[in-house]
Amino acid sequence: MASAYKQVPGRLETNRDQNGVIQPLLTDLYQITMAYAYWKCGKKDDIAVFDLFFRKNPFHGEFTIFAGLDECLKFLKTFRYSQTDIEYLKGVLSPTTEPEFFDYLLDISPKDIILYSIEEGTVVFPKVPLIRIEGPLPMAQLLETTLLTLVNYSSLVATNAARFRMAAGPEKSLLEFGLRRAQGPDGGLSASRYCYIGGFDGTSNVLAGKLFNIPVKGTHAHAYVTAFQSLEELKERHLRRKGTEESVDFIEIVKSWLHKLTNALGDFKIGSQMGILQQETSEGELAAFASYALSFPDGFLALVDTYDVLKSGIPNFSAVALALNELGYRSVGVRLDSGDLAYLSMEVRRTFKQIASTFDVPWFTDQTIVASNDINEDTIHSLNSQGHSINAFGIGTHLVTCQRQPALGCVYKLVEVNKKPRIKLSEDVEKVTIPGGKALYRLYGSDGHALVDLIQRLEEAPPTVGRRVLCRHPFQEAKRAYVSPAKVESLYKIYWRDGEICQPLPTLEGVKQKAQQSLANIRQDHRRALNPTPYKVSVSDQLYNFMHELWLSNAPIGELS
Repeated sequence: MASAYKQVPGRLETNRDQNGVIQPLLTDLYQITMAYAYWKCGKKDDIAVFDLFFRKNPFHGEFTIFAGLDECLKFLKTFRYSQTDIEYLKGVLSPTTEPEFFDYLLDISPKDIILYSIEEGTVVFPKVPLIRIEGPLPMAQLLETTLLTLVNYSSLVATNAARFRMAAGPEKSLLEFGLRRAQGPDGGLSASRYCYIGGFDGTSNVLAGKLFNIPVKGTHAHAYVTAFQSLEELKERHLRRKGTEESVDFIEIVKSWLHKLTNALGDFKIGSQMGILQQETSEGELAAFASYALSFPDGFLALVDTYDVLKSGIPNFSAVALALNELGYRSVGVRLDSGDLAYLSMEVRRTFKQIASTFDVPWFTDQTIVASNDINEDTIHSLNSQGHSINAFGIGTHLVTCQRQPALGCVYKLVEVNKKPRIKLSEDVEKVTIPGGKALYRLYGSDGHALVDLIQRLEEAPPTVGRRVLCRHPFQEAKRAYVSPAKVESLYKIYWRDGEICQPLPTLEGVKQKAQQSLANIRQDHRRALNPTPYKVSVSDQLYNFMHELWLSNAPIGELS
């Protein structure tokens, strides 16, 4: 499945590559049966408007990062039923399906579709149409499922990643380690891509690095440590002194430094241990660390919890790191994958400081401490409240599977046919749709933060700076407020028209920067993890009255007897 991504030789912006499984048949059967029914009853030339939106923010939060637009546009660009698709559909659909319909499918394309969208990476909110599709009814209907699958997961995981970033703070490094736990290879690739948009710094996923230009990061596993039992196993022992051709017996230097750590520091402590470190450390672990350092002298980062972090892992790591330093190299740091991460990180940092002071190696204090071990958003908040010395988090399962909420719940609803508005009614008021084609504006206050998203009818004049506008709750009559915006931002752009993408598309890095900028424009109380303030999504007074008149005209009238 991962190989479905088509790499274009020589291209620098590999984030433009298309996943080969994203094709017209990646849909639900009822989309095709509806298209046939539209075609058969003479509605194939009707012009429809569909809105793609969601009804509730994920993870008990009050914001969502919109992602997936790039893939939606690539889907439109490549949309075409092949002859083999048609042969397959002939076998799936009823034998009474008229053969001319299959000729219609062979010729159908999105050339008459117009796609309006919010910019990818923008912070968005419930009820706001993220994408508006206008065009022939059957064609617009056939896009539904594919557009939903491209937006739902991507926006969900980008939002999850953004929440991890906010929990960790801007200074910590966040690494996505989720490939082995993701929902299949395509889920793993999508997760890497959209976690990066949400604010992560890198991924362990090598293919995602190649396809999307995401920095790849990683060290060794526990298996590497347990593969060694003694220093005698090492066939290669020599390392060149950095910048020279001098080859030195690295293993002897490592052993010497372990001896110094053991005997030369009478009051030196690692955790609650004092002295006699050599009896506590694992020689196999020392051999593993030394061999890994020989292979990567400029990038030595060791997993130190295979046996015991403080009694074995840190002494062995420190001996190898100081040996590297003697030859002109600097180690990167350690990874903790089990235990009390707050306590262990503080003890490791304290030990690093002692070594830095004792052996006059100031840089040793600031080495990276990476924490992994099934970390979720709450784990990071807990670590922050306890205090810790972690520089970086490697996060997998809870990030890529979005365990706190497995789906965003975007929907795709018909709001207009042949310039006549359509409304879906429901006993659940939140499921009532906002009819007709609409414009969308974000109104900002004088402090630079967004105040409200305002949905208007297309024929209305846009709001202007300094001019008071009435903003109304879509469904609750008493909830309304005047807003005098200090800044007005129109959120929709036409991204697809006449069969072509008609906006320059940003790189993945550009979308990531857009997400961070958009989040910064939202007040902190909307972004906070605990009891965030709901952001206001409003409709204009004209749209409110229009919608409720249409609601009343479409709702059946009961009769009492």
